[in-house]
Amino acid sequence: MATEISPYKVFAGSKGVDLANRICEQLGCQLGSVNIDRFSDGEFAVSYNESVRGHSVYLVQPTCPTTDNLMELLLMIDAAKRASAYKVIAVIPYFGWARQDRKDKPRVSIGAKLVSNMIQSAGADRVITVDLHADQIQGFFDIPVDHIYGSNVLAPYVASLNLKKLIVASPDVGGTKRAATFAKKLHGLTDKEVPMVICYKHREVANQVSEMRVLGDVYGKDVVIVDDMADTAGTLCKAAEVMKKAGAKSVRAVVSHGVMSGPACERITDSELEEIVFTDSLPFEGSRCAKVHIESLAEPIALVIKAIQTHTSISELNIH
Repeated sequence: MATEISPYKVFAGSKGVDLANRICEQLGCQLGSVNIDRFSDGEFAVSYNESVRGHSVYLVQPTCPTTDNLMELLLMIDAAKRASAYKVIAVIPYFGWARQDRKDKPRVSIGAKLVSNMIQSAGADRVITVDLHADQIQGFFDIPVDHIYGSNVLAPYVASLNLKKLIVASPDVGGTKRAATFAKKLHGLTDKEVPMVICYKHREVANQVSEMRVLGDVYGKDVVIVDDMADTAGTLCKAAEVMKKAGAKSVRAVVSHGVMSGPACERITDSELEEIVFTDSLPFEGSRCAKVHIESLAEPIALVIKAIQTHTSISELNIH
């Protein structure tokens, strides 16, 4: 006998509409209707065009810059709670401010903790998110957090390329765990050992790499650089240049979040990268860069939603 699915509805903020539509296709439901009315001074108000009373409400919205996107999510959570929603689940495919996850020098804010407090204070009962910049951010919440790995959709694509001499690279020492996990997943998909190399980088200012070296042999190899995001893409392009100088046959970048701010598209177009692959955690116009390939998170997020609604195990989905 099939487990009964509790009533639920899916809504989206302005930056989450495309992904939310894909999630609804996987779930076989319609995307809910919500109004975001904007005033001339930049203030805006959120209202639902349909009843959410007694429903679990899933709100799809990345909290990327500008802060309007975070505020949209907070107002949507508040409006749903005030409309007597049974549960409010924030689906945050890209969790902004995650790079501010600790006090690494005097007199700085911990933005990730502040944002998590705001989401909980607004009334969220649960969070679904993808590839946090630091795993420990889950501990900033006092509500359940379902942390999905982007490698669930990115690794199968890389495996489908059938690269003969595949090797995984971490663009910095801090990303070695992420790269090692990706290499392990590729090993499971291809049944071949996938070695790993590490780049050592030094920054003097944010978003600018002053020095980079590769630790390991990449000569004649098909290198896949694994990272959690491409912001200005300076690190990825520099790493690709270093790899090619070291004799790599080809270099690709695989990242969970295509932030692609500032000069990122131009840098990637002019770089040694064959392509850059990321998820649809953030909206991106593919025509902006011919080297971009996008894989959708709709299926794993939909699976998590189904598991929550049927009260079945999420860990058995093997997407954590």
